Amino acid sequence: MFVEDLNPLGDKTILFLHGWPLSHKQFEYQFTILPEKGYRCIGIDWRGFGNSDKPYNGYTLDRLADDIHFVVEALQLESFVLVGHSTGGAIAVRYMSRHKGDRVSRLVLVDAAAPTGFTKPTAERYRALSLHDRPKLMQEVIDGFFFRYITAPFSDWFFQIGMQAAGWSTAAIIILLRDLNLTQDLSYIHIPTLIIHGIHDKVIPFSQAQEVHKLIPQSQLVPFYYSGHGAFWEEQNRFNFLLEQFIR
Repeated sequence: MFVEDLNPLGDKTILFLHGWPLSHKQFEYQFTILPEKGYRCIGIDWRGFGNSDKPYNGYTLDRLADDIHFVVEALQLESFVLVGHSTGGAIAVRYMSRHKGDRVSRLVLVDAAAPTGFTKPTAERYRALSLHDRPKLMQEVIDGFFFRYITAPFSDWFFQIGMQAAGWSTAAIIILLRDLNLTQDLSYIHIPTLIIHGIHDKVIPFSQAQEVHKLIPQSQLVPFYYSGHGAFWEEQNRFNFLLEQFIR
C-alpha cells in the first residue's frame, strides 16, 4: 500500500480515500494547502491503483476497508478525520460498519457512491471498455466528471492518474460498484458527518446524497452548486474552507 503522509506532526489528522479509477493525487489541491495550516494529511492509494501494488485479487469492499484499517494501525492513528470521495466514500462507509469506525472522530463523504453505485447498463458499458479500450474508458470518465470547464493540460494530468491503475483492478471495481448497496452499513454511522455533493453530478446523482443524509442521523448535507463529481477541485476554496470548519 502506497501512503503519502504530509506534516506528520500536525495537530489534526485527515485521511483521504480517492475515487475510482484515480489515486491520492486527485487531492493535490488539498495537500498543498492544508498542511500549511497545521493539518496532517494522509493519502492512501488503494490496492491496484496509483503507486500501490496491483495484485490480481482482493477487490471486495470488505478487503479494501481492511486495507485501510491495516494502514490506520500501522501509523497508530488516533481520532482522525476520514474523507472519502466517490468509491472512496463507499470504502469509508464500509470501514465505519465493518471496523466500527475505529479511531474515526468525524466523517466526510464527497460525491460518495452510496447507498448504491453504477447502474447495470453503465457498469456493463464501462467494463467492456475497461477490458478492450481502457484509454477510451478514462476519457469517458473525464468527460462526465466535471461540471466546470477544464483545460486540456488538466485533462491530460487527470487522464494519466487514471491510467496508473491496473486493467484488472479497474474492471473489478466496476463490478463492485454495480452490486453495491450500503443501506445497512449507513445505519452504523453515529459520528458527526459532513456530506458534500455537486448538484450537477452525473456519476452519482445528488438525490443519492439526500438519501444518505436521511440515513445518517448526525449528518449535514452541503450542496455544491457549481460542481459535478469533482467538488474537491471544482470549488476547491469552498471545499477546503468547509473541511477546516467542520474539523475545528
